[in-house]
Amino acid sequence: MRPESEDAVTTAPAVPRRRTATARPGAQTLRRLLRQPAFLIGSVITFVFVLVAITAPVLAPHDPAAPLLLDQVRAQSNPVPLPQEGFPLGGDPAGRDLLSRLIAGAQQTLIVGVMATLGGFVGGIALGLVAGVFAGKVDMLVMRAVDVMLAIPSLLMAFSIAALFAHPSEWTLILTIAIVQVPVFARLMRGSMLVQRETDHVLAARALGVKPGAIVFRHMVPNALGPVIVQATLSLAVSILDAAALSFLGLGNPDDGRPEWGQMLGGAQQYFNSFPHLAIYPALCIIVVALGFTLMGESLRETLDPRTRR
Repeated sequence: MRPESEDAVTTAPAVPRRRTATARPGAQTLRRLLRQPAFLIGSVITFVFVLVAITAPVLAPHDPAAPLLLDQVRAQSNPVPLPQEGFPLGGDPAGRDLLSRLIAGAQQTLIVGVMATLGGFVGGIALGLVAGVFAGKVDMLVMRAVDVMLAIPSLLMAFSIAALFAHPSEWTLILTIAIVQVPVFARLMRGSMLVQRETDHVLAARALGVKPGAIVFRHMVPNALGPVIVQATLSLAVSILDAAALSFLGLGNPDDGRPEWGQMLGGAQQYFNSFPHLAIYPALCIIVVALGFTLMGESLRETLDPRTRR
């Protein structure tokens, strides 16, 4: 006969083990972001801006290039149409609806900002990848060129590059800002690649005889892109400000039939004393949109970087 204690142990029902619920890293990051008021405010501003830019042709009440109020423009007594029915913000000195031009300007600002940041992102990743993978003279040559570009104030370098083009346009504006953004992304990508070279999974892959190309593009690059993508959010705000500054100085798209906020701000200077709203409205649009992208980028950086995480 078996002892009673042995039978009790044998026939006792198995107690199910409790599974420890571990949230995925992406869900944890999202929860931390949603607890930050700065991220929520920046997200709302960015969402509204993108929505207005995408739906600008439908949302604008009038054609932004049509001088619908031209008959009200008087060279001396009333050079700017005042707000009235159907035109809540009035018109500009050419008789065009100011509200429609602000809405259309959001679309041009989004195009220039995104395209310029994307160009700087791709160019910077390419340079940073070359510098991070190849050591020695290649790394030194690339980084010395990057250091020279970073030593020049970004806005001053943008002015210098834009002035080289005989006929400024929207594409020259995008190219100028993209070139200015390249060294920022290059240095950040190079630093991330150097960190990834010494990680355990990369060292293990080398020990197992994995090909260098597979190590770089399967193990190093995907993990190195995180900080660079976060930087792209911050660079969008810088691109918008640089584009506005260049357009303000007449180095952007000269076609005022396709309005841009910096261009509108520059054209309103001679009327600022009598009609300050012509400059205030586009200036507020630039400030608010740049603030939205900055709040989002700073929140992402603080959340993803454990050294700055609150």
